[in-house]
Amino acid sequence: MRQVFILSLLTLALSAMGQKKPNVIYIYADDLGYGELGVYGQTKIKTPFLDAMAKEGIRFTHHYTSAPVCAPARCMLMTGVHAGHSYIRGNYELGGFADNKEGGQMPLPENTFTIAKLMKDAGYQTALVGKWGLGMNNTTGNPNQQGFDYAYGFLDQKQAHNLYPTHLWENGTWDTLRNSYQLVHEYQNKKVAIDSIDFEKFKGKDYAATKMMEKALSFIEKNQDKPFFLYLPLPLPHLSLQAPEEEIKAYQGKFEETIYTSQKGGYVPTKYPRATYAAMITYLDKQVGRVMATLKKLQLDENTLVIFSSDNGATFDVGGVDTEFFNSVGGLRGRKQDLYEGGIREPMIARWPGKIKAGRLTDHPSVQFDLMATLSDLTGQKIPVQTDGISFLPTLLGKSQKAHPFLYFEFPEKSGQVAVRIGNFKGIKSQLKKDKNAPWELFDLTNDPSESHDIAKEHPSLLKQMDEIVKKQHRPSHIKEWEFVDPKF
Repeated sequence: MRQVFILSLLTLALSAMGQKKPNVIYIYADDLGYGELGVYGQTKIKTPFLDAMAKEGIRFTHHYTSAPVCAPARCMLMTGVHAGHSYIRGNYELGGFADNKEGGQMPLPENTFTIAKLMKDAGYQTALVGKWGLGMNNTTGNPNQQGFDYAYGFLDQKQAHNLYPTHLWENGTWDTLRNSYQLVHEYQNKKVAIDSIDFEKFKGKDYAATKMMEKALSFIEKNQDKPFFLYLPLPLPHLSLQAPEEEIKAYQGKFEETIYTSQKGGYVPTKYPRATYAAMITYLDKQVGRVMATLKKLQLDENTLVIFSSDNGATFDVGGVDTEFFNSVGGLRGRKQDLYEGGIREPMIARWPGKIKAGRLTDHPSVQFDLMATLSDLTGQKIPVQTDGISFLPTLLGKSQKAHPFLYFEFPEKSGQVAVRIGNFKGIKSQLKKDKNAPWELFDLTNDPSESHDIAKEHPSLLKQMDEIVKKQHRPSHIKEWEFVDPKF
């Protein structure tokens, strides 16, 4: 009731000022670690626009993705449910890397209720520009059938391993780019002499993120007189290590470098892996700056809520990435594919001049499947399906915030993991595929954010409570490979 009251006041205030419904832009980075922005402690990589966004808005310090890899994180963001209820729980890959093998990931089923459909029902123009990963154009996962009026970018996550692709997809139609085909994994696990590697062949004329931004800014301009929702999942800094040459040059000479030859982990070889990785994050930051500049130019700034986050933690050290060197997870434990904090705790910044007080910091534990509830709260649009989120709009507006009684995570890939956070205590079970009776690890995140001191033996009643949560929150999956919590086979 309190959230409805807050929403009513907000709606009345907007109506009295003669303003239209607030625009919403959700910017989603790809494999960006918790510690890779200046405002989150990064010292080697420059991110001035996101740092400024945090100073002008609110920064979350206990915000989580719903899953530690791409496709399930995006599915849960879109549908407002946690991993125990989600239709997609892992990166279920279809097809191959070649253009003629493009098959995407498991598609969202027909009639899925998404945040895009919620916003359409509320009278918004909706767009997806970036990396989708929830189904190809010839499947039920086609974003144009999942609530988006306009869709541009990668439909298949595997294609996004190359940031100079031959094509992107625009409303289900192949959009040819000025790049020749490259197999980015061609040197994988091969011992190749450095002087025999053609580094130039992995460069192109049309950088995917640049093309995406052209479409995103065009969508904003075309819809400046209508309420719009823009979902902007840019494919940075996900591997391969590729960035525009001028961006890489800005970091050349700043770090000691070892040429990456693609033997470990595949992806494209590069002469300047550290400089290229830093350049990718700084280029991502510049795109946030372009969004902000466009909003100000069109006088949309004060009527647009902009949120920035990332789909999962920093990548494990493959493909030439050196997360230890950059302290990419800010001292947290784990990386992508882990339910430790380094795999799931994400940066989140929100800015809305006049509504969000500048310079605020919050430790409210929130998670990305909260976004649907938040947008429902913002627009007054009811959610017609059962979801797991709690609106964080009160936190944005500086109001009293309802807390989650617990946060639940599960991840079927890697070793099979579950995690539960209750208050500041977090329990994790790993290796469940090998041992369904694997023990809990328990950490006090207030005193031990790096999850280095297991206190499970000291809290047996809390572990029993977590077992009950897992039992109640896990719903059997439709995919055998994802059924590891209580397998019946």
